[in-house]
Amino acid sequence: MSFMSPIRHRAVLSYGAFDTFGLQDVEFLRKLSRLGDDVIIGCNSDALCDLQGRPARRSFETRKAMLESCRYVSRVICAESHSQRRTDIVNYNVCVFAMADVWQGAFDDLLDITQVIYLPRAENRDDRPPVSLIENTCAG
Repeated sequence: MSFMSPIRHRAVLSYGAFDTFGLQDVEFLRKLSRLGDDVIIGCNSDALCDLQGRPARRSFETRKAMLESCRYVSRVICAESHSQRRTDIVNYNVCVFAMADVWQGAFDDLLDITQVIYLPRAENRDDRPPVSLIENTCAG
């Protein structure tokens, strides 16, 4: 009689605008897929892009459709605010929260509920933090 170990579900969550979707994004999504078997992407809503000081060139629906067409992505959810991250991590039973390394340290407050990983992105990529994050970091 052979014993098979149970398959363990491992959800990975990341967020972004994905407005200039290209090969660098595909490579990033591929890296995410190596971290788990369920890659969930929080695609920024048009309103969140505006709030961050970077209006989207493509509509949310277009960006969502592009992400859904990528074989590395299991699910796309709408990111409407920064405060939903904790709720999403709990609701989707996320094991790994991953972002580009340009955000190094910015999400360490989530370490109490999930593993946080910062992945390197390709060179020549505009992954700068939103203007609002820069202003909040530099203020005071």
